[in-house]
Order: sequence, then C-alpha cells, then structure tokens
Amino acid sequence: MSRRLTLLVAATTSLVLLAFLVPLALLVRTVAADRATSSATIAAESVAALVTTLDRPALANALDQAGAGTGEWPVTVFLPGGTVLGRPAPRSPAVDLAARGGSLTAQAPGGREILVAVQGLPDGTAVVRTFVPDAALTRGVMRAWLILAALGVVLLGLSLAVAWRMARSLVQPTHDLAVVSHRLAAGDLDARARPAGPAELREVSAALNHLAGRIRELLAQEREAAADLSHRLRTPLTALRLDVETLRDPGEAARVGASVDALERAVTQIIEDARRPAPAAAAAAGCDATEVVAERVRFWTVLADDQDRRLTARLPPGPLHVALGRDDLAAAVDALIENVFAHTPEGTAFTIRLDAVPAGGARLTVADEGPGFDSPRSLERGASGSGSSGLGLDIVRRAAEDSGGTMSVGRSPEGGAVVELDLGNP
Repeated sequence: MSRRLTLLVAATTSLVLLAFLVPLALLVRTVAADRATSSATIAAESVAALVTTLDRPALANALDQAGAGTGEWPVTVFLPGGTVLGRPAPRSPAVDLAARGGSLTAQAPGGREILVAVQGLPDGTAVVRTFVPDAALTRGVMRAWLILAALGVVLLGLSLAVAWRMARSLVQPTHDLAVVSHRLAAGDLDARARPAGPAELREVSAALNHLAGRIRELLAQEREAAADLSHRLRTPLTALRLDVETLRDPGEAARVGASVDALERAVTQIIEDARRPAPAAAAAAGCDATEVVAERVRFWTVLADDQDRRLTARLPPGPLHVALGRDDLAAAVDALIENVFAHTPEGTAFTIRLDAVPAGGARLTVADEGPGFDSPRSLERGASGSGSSGLGLDIVRRAAEDSGGTMSVGRSPEGGAVVELDLGNP
C-alpha cells in the first residue's frame, strides 16, 4: 500500500511539474530570443539615427569608431545606389523588401536579420541591418532549463519523501492492527492495539481492543460455567463410589471402582482445563501411545468379553511417542471404542491397531465389522443416530489436530466403519 500511494503521488506530481515546467521552459526560450532581438533592434535604430544626420564619409567613420561591424551586433548599412557601409553582408530579399520603406525581422541562415528602413534621404531609402545568430537567440536558455529540471527533480523528491512518510503513517497502524488481530486469533487475549494514525484507524483500534476485552469476558464466563458444571458431577460420583463399596464380588467392585476413578480423573481434568487459559490448555506434553492404547484396551476388554465381541489389538512392542497428552489420547481412544459399542450390535468384532509412521508419530486405526456410518451427516459434530451426544468423533478429530495430525473415516473390507487417527511426532 505504501508503494502504491507513493507511485500515485509521483505520477500526480510529475503531471503537475510537466504542466508547469514545460510552458515555463518555452517561455524562457521566447524571452531569451526577444531579449536578443530587442537589443539588436536598439543597436540598429541607433545607427539609423546617424544615417539621417551624417554624410557618407562621416557615417563610415562613425561606424568604424563605434565598432558596428565587429561588435556584438554587426551592423550593415545599405545606402541608396548600392553603397554598403559597416560589416559586409549579402543583400537578401528581406533587405530589398525593407528598402521599399518597411522595417522588419526575417529569418536567415544561422540566425535572424533585423532590418530598419531609413526614409527621408534625398536619393531614396537606406536599410540598416543587424544579424542575431542562433547562439545569441538561445543564450542562457540551456542553463535556465537545467535549473528548471533540477528544481523539478528536487520538488519531485520532496513530494515522494512526504508521500512516503504519509503512507507510512497510514500503513504502519494498519499493519499493527493486523498483527494484533493475528495474536488474538492465536489465543493471545492480552494483545491490544495502540491507537495511531488517522481518526478512522484510531476508532478501529478502540473497537478491536473492546472486542478483545469482550472475548476475554465471554471465555472466562464459559470456563467458569464448564468448571461449575463439571464440579456438580462430583456429588453423583461420590454416591456411585459408595455404591461400589457395597458390591459383594471383589473383582466386580475393583473393576467398577477403576471406572469410577477414571471418570473422576476425567472430571478433574475438565475442571483444570476449563480454568486454564486457552493457549496453556492447548499445549500438551507428549506420551507413549503404545502404553496408553494398551491400557485402554485392557479396560475395554472386560466389556467386550461380556458382550461376546472379539477384540483384536495389534500394538508395537516398544514405546511410540506422539505429540499428544496422555489424558487426551486416552479420551480419544475411549471415544472410538465407545462408538463401536454404541453403534454396532453385540457380538460385532473390532480391531485396534497402532503403527509407527516413517515420517514420525503414529497411526491409530479402529475398524469394526458393523454396518458402518449411516450418512455423512453422522460425522458432524453433535449429530448421532443412536441418542448419544454426537461429540465422540469431534473429540477424536480435535485430538488429532492438536498433535499436528489428521483424522479420516472410511469402510472396512467387511463393510464396517474404519477410523484412522494420524498423530504427530513430539
């Protein structure tokens, strides 16, 4: 934008300078020619006054003493009868025309002739001729033109400097506004614009700062609401834990108790994340994907056996680190497995596979032998065909994106659903 404004000012200034300097340059040339012509005319008229008062010998002597034939304006006197005094010069048609009684100025090779007719002589009309060369007609013109050109360059340079400064005063505040908006988009809610520039830009800066403050207030209210809602779950969790203690089967009590502990940890994590600023909540340390997936497989194996589902897990033997927190990866795995239990009939087999990616990171694949996805709309956030919240796949997608990866869905060879989760390398 600065360059465009500067070019616009340069074009406008150049047009103004051309409109001003070109006529002025032509005027300078005309004035120089008129000045030389006037000076030569005065010299010729002064000699014409002598022609009427002196005889020929005295006139010739006066011309020699005055240097009329060798001075700045060489003078030639054409007397009636053909006598020529002063500097020798050819008798041109313009001289014959002036001898008829009319003074005139005529162009000649290499310059200009100034002819003054002297009437009242006994034997006819005399003609006084001076010659102005082209160099005299344009004397000082080139120097004046150079001065005008230098003045034009200086004026153009000053206009460009002023235009650049004014453009920067407009562009820099706009650039600062863009930087602040990008910082706000990245989650830096402390970013504020410094009012600068014209009144309109200062008004935009104030509006952006007001918007940033309002966003901070709304996010704070949302975090507190989420934290309060999550905190309300502690009461039913406490009651559920008391019910677990009344179970007579120790194994069943341990399994249900572990589920209650996992649920309580999830609620605690939700409260902490809700109260944490957005950038800090998004930042998560990496974890060993093999360990987390194996743990969640062991948890769901009990329920799979209870529903007569064949669960096949293919995990790498060693650690496989990914750029996703342990709790977030566990939540994503739970969401994928829960979808299998919620959307396929009992007895449907499914497979969980974890592979290393050559470029770094891991790929988690969950495939089942169920009916697959009903429609593309079932993949949208909040959409579900079985009465669930419809947020499972959205949780998985956001977990993949937080790690720098992606999520894709498709169909297995058996016609069921396949969800592939690419997790980035820490």
